[in-house]
This record gives sequence, structure tokens and C-alpha cells, in this order.
Amino acid sequence: MPNPDLDWRNTKLGTRMRVALWLRDEIGVGGTFSKAALRAAISGAEQVDRRMRDLRPAGWVIRTNRDMPSLAPEQLYLEEMGLPVWEKEHRAAGLRQISAKTRRYVYERDGHMCRRCGIGAAETYPDEPGSHARLTLGHVNPHASGSGASAAELITECARCNETVKDLTGVQMTREQVWLRVRELPLRHKRDLLAWMVGDVRPLSPAEQAWGMYRQLPAAVRDELKQDLKELLLS
Repeated sequence: MPNPDLDWRNTKLGTRMRVALWLRDEIGVGGTFSKAALRAAISGAEQVDRRMRDLRPAGWVIRTNRDMPSLAPEQLYLEEMGLPVWEKEHRAAGLRQISAKTRRYVYERDGHMCRRCGIGAAETYPDEPGSHARLTLGHVNPHASGSGASAAELITECARCNETVKDLTGVQMTREQVWLRVRELPLRHKRDLLAWMVGDVRPLSPAEQAWGMYRQLPAAVRDELKQDLKELLLS
């Protein structure tokens, strides 16, 4: 007899579990769906797309139009259901636990800034007034299902870049768009950019490093620190 608690509509369940149950009950093997439909079904939960991707290491095979040209860009195809992550013995299947020590090291190594776009914690996105950055950890190679949880395999990302770079149906910008922006840079900035590309890292100045650490503090503490710096410069 089916367990009535194991229903994808049950908001007390974890998001990954709800996604798996929705795919099982509403889509089924051989069915197609869109991320928009998934988000609408599991509304109110954070990072629904990411929780769907977390099913892949547990044996779930979800195809995109990159794998199946017959699919439309927004379509996904459930080819195979993997381990039943709604069952207690399989709930952690495929998940990689990142230790607090590793998490802290990666954030500090990356200056508490998104390695993709450079925004700091709680900063406002220039193109989204009122939307503030929240930092998380992502994988250097986001599409490798075998990516592990060591510091070398992780980078700091804001939640927006984390979702964009792992988008199963495409990338945010084209090569031509990026190249046009690069060509418009002054010569000095072109040289800086090339050095960052070669090293695959953008070195942060001491002021930028301090800024990233400052943004991690609670608002009240930031105000105190700001006042301390003002008084230091006036002394």
C-alpha cells in the first residue's frame, strides 16, 4: 500500500525527494517535461533545478536537447529512474557532503566573492535592483556528475551564477557576446584579463579581500566597522 506521506505535494519532504516523486508520479519514464513545469509544481522550494540535477549521481537519467536534438530547447526527457531517494536507505544516494572546514576554506580562498561574476555576499546585482547576492559553493566542472567535494573541485559562486552555469538547457552568453566585450576593453585591461585566463583565477587586491570579509558580517557589525574606519582615516 502506498505511503500517503510520500507525495510530492508534501512540503515537509526534502526538495530532492519531492522532485523525484513528481517525476515518478507525474512524468514517468519516457515522459517529457520542462523546468518551468517542475518549478510550478514544487513552488516555494529553493534551488529546484539543482535538486533535480542532484538526482543524476543517484542513477537518474534526464536528457536535454544537447543529448537529444529532437527535444525543444526547454524540454527535458526522463530516460531512466535511478535509486528511490524517497526511501530512507537511499536518501543520501549520490550526495556529496562538504565539510564545514572545506566550505570555510573555499570561501576564504575565493575572498568571499563569486568566482563567476565577482559579486560579494549581500551586494546588489547591478541589473537587478533590490536583489542581493547569496554565496554558495559550486563545482569547477558543473556538468561532471562525478565531481567530488574537495576544495580543488569547488569554487565560490553566487546563487544566480550557480543556477545559470549548471543550466541543463544552455549557457547564459554566446562566445561572440563575450568576445565583443573583450575587444572593447582598454589594452591594459586586455592584458589583465589574459593573465587571469591563463591562471584561471582573478587575483584579489588586499582591499578586495577585506571587502569580501566585511560583507560576511551582520549589518550592525558592518556599520560599526565602517565608523571605525572613518575615525581611523580622520585621526
